[in-house]
Amino acid sequence: MKLMRVKEMEEYILANGTVSLDKLCQVFNVSKNTVRRDINRLAEKGVIKKVYGGVTAIEKMPLIPFENRTIQNKAAKIKIAHYASRFIEDDDLIFIDSGTTTQSILDMLDSTKQVTVITNSLDIINTAATLENINLIVIGSNFKRQTKSFVGMDDPASLDKYNINKAFMAATGVSLTHGLTNSDMLEYEIKKKISEKANEVYLLADHSKFGKSTLLTYAPFSRLDCIVTSKPLDQDYENYCHEHNINIHLV
Repeated sequence: MKLMRVKEMEEYILANGTVSLDKLCQVFNVSKNTVRRDINRLAEKGVIKKVYGGVTAIEKMPLIPFENRTIQNKAAKIKIAHYASRFIEDDDLIFIDSGTTTQSILDMLDSTKQVTVITNSLDIINTAATLENINLIVIGSNFKRQTKSFVGMDDPASLDKYNINKAFMAATGVSLTHGLTNSDMLEYEIKKKISEKANEVYLLADHSKFGKSTLLTYAPFSRLDCIVTSKPLDQDYENYCHEHNINIHLV
């Protein structure tokens, strides 16, 4: 767990640029002495430097544009989405999250299945509009070009009326400590509400997303029912999933 914490702390600092020692203690729920030991290891690696009262990243992690994220691990993302479509059943009411890993999930859906899809993803909307068996519900009040998604809701409580069977979620970062994370407050509102509402939560994430965290946690790791990913997870994840009955599917 120590090595995983140090790795997650590194990702957190790189994502946020400059972080105080007090904030690291709060986020990782450890003492200041423990934080000091961990950042000493990171300073030795040369990824951060210590400043008065905290640390700063030597090179802050850039926000990757949606188009470039689509290219990164593209084959794995398509396989993950196609595999996940097998979990969609007749008469399901499902939510499909925006993101580069979820955008292909309807491509392999059995054309005879009658399904209601709730989404804020422009790619999913465009695909669903061509499928006669799909009843499409669009949410989100503002279009965000960077992620090709509709974000923000005038009344988030309006989602309460939908009995969502399954939510197929994406994440910018995934960790045992911080759960499923993203960086956009307006996307966060929808993701959090859906994750709380759905009967089952499926995470679609390639191997590069694990061991990382970004600004906002929209769901704890324990909320998951199933993970579809591209490579075996570290043993800590395997153990946690086994203990909490979270199914892992590799593609």
